[in-house]
Amino acid sequence: MAGDGSAATLESTLRDLVRTLEPGARLPSVREIVERHQVSPVTVGKVVARLSAAGVLVTRPGSGTFVAAPPARARARRPDTAWQSLVLAGRSVDLGALREAPRDPVPGTISLSGGYLHRSLQPLSALASAMSRAARRPDAWDRAPAGGLPALRSYFAEATAADVGLDDVLITTGGQNALAMAFRAIGAPGDAVLVESPTYPGALAALAAARLRAIPIPLGPDGIDPDDLRQAFARTGSQLLYCQPTFHNPTGIVLSESRRQAVLEVAHAARAFIVEDDYARHLSHDGGTTRSLLGHDVHGTVVQVTSLTKPAAPSLRVGAIVARGPVAERLQASRRVDDFFVSRPMQEAALELTSSPRWAGHLNGLKRALRDRHRMLSDALRARLPEWEPVAGKGGGLYLWVRLPPNADPAEIVRRASEQGVDIESGQRFFPAEADGPFVRLSFAAAADSVALEEAVDRLAPIGAG
Repeated sequence: MAGDGSAATLESTLRDLVRTLEPGARLPSVREIVERHQVSPVTVGKVVARLSAAGVLVTRPGSGTFVAAPPARARARRPDTAWQSLVLAGRSVDLGALREAPRDPVPGTISLSGGYLHRSLQPLSALASAMSRAARRPDAWDRAPAGGLPALRSYFAEATAADVGLDDVLITTGGQNALAMAFRAIGAPGDAVLVESPTYPGALAALAAARLRAIPIPLGPDGIDPDDLRQAFARTGSQLLYCQPTFHNPTGIVLSESRRQAVLEVAHAARAFIVEDDYARHLSHDGGTTRSLLGHDVHGTVVQVTSLTKPAAPSLRVGAIVARGPVAERLQASRRVDDFFVSRPMQEAALELTSSPRWAGHLNGLKRALRDRHRMLSDALRARLPEWEPVAGKGGGLYLWVRLPPNADPAEIVRRASEQGVDIESGQRFFPAEADGPFVRLSFAAAADSVALEEAVDRLAPIGAG
């Protein structure tokens, strides 16, 4: 008869066997175990009983012995967090303006929403090569300078086509981070900030998070009117204007050359800053670019924010703030308080990408692709949805801003579009106050290709007819 040593050996053997089996798997019969391991039935019975007590095996009379399912972990008791509401009262952040279509839409859904290039438009090979080269640098994982890598700062300084140098540039983790930093550096809680109406919802969210009040300025075909701006500065006492002079999101409007100098003069007379969102600098459809407000500025009025995210890929979170004077010093101080520096490998990858000949090739290809998609979507809407009226942009950006029939409900249109397998965005969230009509925003850069854009309009056509 086997002794205790045989029992211990058998137990170890059966435990090893159990690890190779799925829960619920049947073990060999007692007879098979006896014959295979040369132990007595009594020893097998003792070992099986011991493993059953330990929760490793389950014995079912008449059926056999099976691998037990792992015990369910006891659910952690959730703490009572009701007290937090009282402490946080009055300090909420409204994220409603930032809600976008689901990251993983229902299979078959065509996306005309969101603010990034579809994967088919991203320079994936160039990005992979840039990241690989950046990671192999001997200093890739060292601490980066607080202001950013000098070579990358020089790149952004040159891209502005303005009289600025690398010392005027602060590298950020994308455009949204740049906006949040600029608003907090310039404004104090409760201050009024003038904004174009409609405008970018992310800017409205950043203003709200900084406890600043957004005051709308009407947007015309040539951008904001300098006379409206002068009156708004005088009426509100505001010392900050946020605007997108080039390929405005969501409308695509460009602030006319004749108005740019006037807007700067109005702001300077009011001793006010302008935060210029230059997100679309690389998104021209014809290759031409209008001189930025920063390029006209001789008084340090303009604080410019920009990013590589829009022309490259969502996760290339590298942007910049360009500022001069005391406001630049304040921004540098904010960096040291907030996060010390931007990830060096990401900066190195951005530098590798933008210094590669493939970057210029990508931008040229992107220009043609966006131009073709813009034309194709506009033509399809005119043919299939003539009652949906695109607002005429100025040949750049990622979006069509579409005015709906007067009695249309944008929220209902979005819901019905979703039922047809198309994601679009209601125009209501782009207005800082009441909307001046029913609109939707359609992104022609979010779909896979022109075939998907045509299919999307086909799916939307019955909604317009209804």
